[in-house]
Amino acid sequence: MSDEMRALTKEFSVRVDTGFYATEGPLDAVRYVRETCAAFPSERFRFYACGGDGTLNEVVSGAIGMPNAEVACIPYGSGNDYVKYYGDRDLFLSPQAQLNGDVHSVDVMRVNDRYAINICNFGFDAMVCKTMEQVRRRAVIGGRNAYTTGIVKALFCGRRTRCSIKVDGKEVNDGYIMMCTLGNGRYVGGSYMCSPLSQNDDGLIEVCMFRPMTIFSFARLIGSYRTGTFMQRAEAKKYMTYLRGRVVDIEAPSEIDLCVDGEMMKNNRFHIEQIEHAIKFVVPKNI
Repeated sequence: MSDEMRALTKEFSVRVDTGFYATEGPLDAVRYVRETCAAFPSERFRFYACGGDGTLNEVVSGAIGMPNAEVACIPYGSGNDYVKYYGDRDLFLSPQAQLNGDVHSVDVMRVNDRYAINICNFGFDAMVCKTMEQVRRRAVIGGRNAYTTGIVKALFCGRRTRCSIKVDGKEVNDGYIMMCTLGNGRYVGGSYMCSPLSQNDDGLIEVCMFRPMTIFSFARLIGSYRTGTFMQRAEAKKYMTYLRGRVVDIEAPSEIDLCVDGEMMKNNRFHIEQIEHAIKFVVPKNI
């Protein structure tokens, strides 16, 4: 544990009855949250996910279906895209604001047998996510630049994916896409506002799909994709389909990658459905 984490944990523990659990491997947080809630069903628990979006995803996945669980986030990861939905990331680092936070019921997507609280993406974006994972600890091209590095690679390797996408049973593409984002949150890759109109408690998945385009066209749009203003660009509207739905089905002739809150899944069929108000998420005071 870092010195900063120790200090924050100490500040929490003098105020409330707390414990610290260090996960031992992938999906261990899912098990821990679920088993803790099941063992003490009459107790109320607030689980602070200390890390990035992957850690938050695991804590959320463990809290699904547990009425005595609340989920909070202390954003110590490299991206922490979900908390950017609320604007001020720094308030999530304040023990005072966290302890006095308000509980907000938010939606979660079920993705086959897994869950996503923030963003699912595939096609071009999945190639970006895979590259991010490979380079995120490297100097210059990693860290906060990892998403940009992924974009550069995907421009040459991931601009065309064959698949069928149905939203609430209606097919919305003609067989090929460049990329598609399914959002509850608004941000991906540390700073890209890929789903600017998302509401994380409206029971709907925000679907943003782009048809294949040239590198030149993509280069002209990437700046507005970062700021979330691409929906006002005439250039984007030529390639984009943007809609909302409760259920999304994806089918491909062979396995494709789907990025779920930054973690990769591989399959040729994905069934994604929105679970309305699935968990209780703690929003720090003054946000």
